Amino acid sequence: MKTSLIICTYMRPEPLSRLLESVRSQTQLPDEVLIIDGSTDDKTELLLQDSSSLHSSSSSSSSSSSSLRYYKVPAAHRGLTKQRNYGIDRVGTDINIVAFLDDDTILQEDYFKSLLDTYTKFPKAIGVGGYISNEISWEVSPTEDKNDLNYFYYDGFRRKESSRYTLRRKLGLAQHTPPAVYPAFGHGRSVSFLPPSGNIYQVEQLMGGVSSFPLSVLKEHKFSEYFEGYGLYEDADFTLRLSHIGDLYINTAAQLEHHHDAAGRPNKYAYGKMVVRNGWYVWRVKHPHPSFKSKLKWYQITLLLTAIRFHNIFTTHERKEAFTETIGRSVGIISLLFHKPK
Repeated sequence: MKTSLIICTYMRPEPLSRLLESVRSQTQLPDEVLIIDGSTDDKTELLLQDSSSLHSSSSSSSSSSSSLRYYKVPAAHRGLTKQRNYGIDRVGTDINIVAFLDDDTILQEDYFKSLLDTYTKFPKAIGVGGYISNEISWEVSPTEDKNDLNYFYYDGFRRKESSRYTLRRKLGLAQHTPPAVYPAFGHGRSVSFLPPSGNIYQVEQLMGGVSSFPLSVLKEHKFSEYFEGYGLYEDADFTLRLSHIGDLYINTAAQLEHHHDAAGRPNKYAYGKMVVRNGWYVWRVKHPHPSFKSKLKWYQITLLLTAIRFHNIFTTHERKEAFTETIGRSVGIISLLFHKPK
């Protein structure tokens, strides 16, 4: 399988440099790397202007180098989903699998090998995601206590349950589907609720910044440009649409670290509004005609999460951020009464 890696970046030359170093260390290099840059300055371009290829530092690599191509996108193509579509149109015609990575990630050396092994095991897969290893602390737990509200248990592991999920479980608002399998009322547990077991899980959602798809799928299905700029939940929209037509998998052995970089992120008011409106949008992508009970549950959980964020104003040091995000979420809820996303 020939592989292309697309990295969409915006004003993050230093994190991008660290990511490319980890790509160089791969036991199996991608055949080409496309940098799709939406930056408004030239720092990323200057960083890359002396590089036309990536040479692996691993003697066990199946390929000694991969071509590196840089594209500075015009303003009309700036934004995460637009940049991804721009990159897809420039992938080599002999490519089989296209991988996407956020520019603030760092790969373990066998990331690409494990990712591609999944397609060998599941040749009909229309998408495979990697696994972020540094965000959640998991413990091995051979036994499961379903009445323990302090922990979430899954596949021989457990992690601390967040206060919002503890409250949802007490109120009967928690999902009963596996992680990354979208419930009828939305608000499901994300990929981060899958443990670092090394196993492969069938899912309905992938994280866009650690994902891959056959090029043939990407030629037929594009990332929605409804999600302008930062593109919150664009990955949920895309993969939930794909889940209607084929199988998606997460390989927890394809590991990387995500080091969140603040550059390029929206303010908390805009973020809060996007959480609600984009959340409603992807819920209706998967379930366009939900039952009254599912609608009621979606709004109950949305209001509950907004109330929890309001409570954070008095319980955290980031009071201004909690306040502005609460306002954004509230405006987002009210806006759904007058004009819902199309």
